[in-house]
Amino acid sequence: MTQPHDSLHRFLQETLGEVSFTLTRVAGDASFRCYYRVETPQARFILMDAPPDKEESGPFLDIARFLARFAVPVPQVIQARLSSGHLLLEDFGDVTFLEAIRQQVDPRPLYRAAVQTLLAIQATPLDGSCIAHQRPFDRAMLRRELALFTDWYVEQIRATPIAEADWPRFEAVFTRLLDEILQQPVVFVHRDYHSRNLMWQQGRLGVLDFQDAVVGPITYDLASLLRDCYVAWDADFRQEMAALWLEGARDRLGYVPSAAQFQRDLDWMGIQRNLKAIGIFGRLSRRDGKHGYLEDIPRTLGYVREVLGRYPELQTLADLMDRYAP
Repeated sequence: MTQPHDSLHRFLQETLGEVSFTLTRVAGDASFRCYYRVETPQARFILMDAPPDKEESGPFLDIARFLARFAVPVPQVIQARLSSGHLLLEDFGDVTFLEAIRQQVDPRPLYRAAVQTLLAIQATPLDGSCIAHQRPFDRAMLRRELALFTDWYVEQIRATPIAEADWPRFEAVFTRLLDEILQQPVVFVHRDYHSRNLMWQQGRLGVLDFQDAVVGPITYDLASLLRDCYVAWDADFRQEMAALWLEGARDRLGYVPSAAQFQRDLDWMGIQRNLKAIGIFGRLSRRDGKHGYLEDIPRTLGYVREVLGRYPELQTLADLMDRYAP
């Protein structure tokens, strides 16, 4: 076990008083945050250690409180000290959706719950009372995400410099993609709504890793959930869950596209989301030494190729993918 530093012990002693406790490191995410399970004779908690010079914890705290107001199952914040980046949280256990799937839990109850929870998140009011409301998922941000693919995957992981003549082709097709995406209605976007950030504990769903939430395209989180970089579902399962979400979105969000338009919205959003993820996996490997994420790239590329085959107007991107991500 990695030994936590003294400031964690001081924070816990001040928070818990004289109660005895043990600390055990638990699996973290792709950031600089570390997590520990705190066990006392009476209870268990999760301690988040987010170095203030590397991770800003204020957004996590603000968004957790906002979502809790609308009964979204996020961890209760027991105590927070932003100056040191220490947060004591409700413990949702160790079973992510991804782990539950590996344990051969029936995925349908999990994903039905995930769809309903996503709708609850998206139905929250954009009233300016949450930091996420001041973060527009606009063209500039979406374009920066696409640059992760060319900069970190193509040029770093594949070590393939992009030809000067192909940069305008990438720019043109990315502009075309974003023109379409930006026509979608906007809602609260979790931004990482997938099987590694959804917990399953005795039939209860928990939502984690929401600190980067923004306001953006309505299909973004659905694309994250159903075109998950970490687990592949067959087309029938994805279609079933997408239909369940769409039924709720019509009632709760006022989103009433035609079937063809919804498929197009989800497909084009999925391309952007998955190209971004591939770029992030490349950056995690080259910059941070976290090479395990490279194993998820073929699955993620598969989603992009599946969709490109449906849209002749994206043939330029298909050609570029053949050249730079074969």
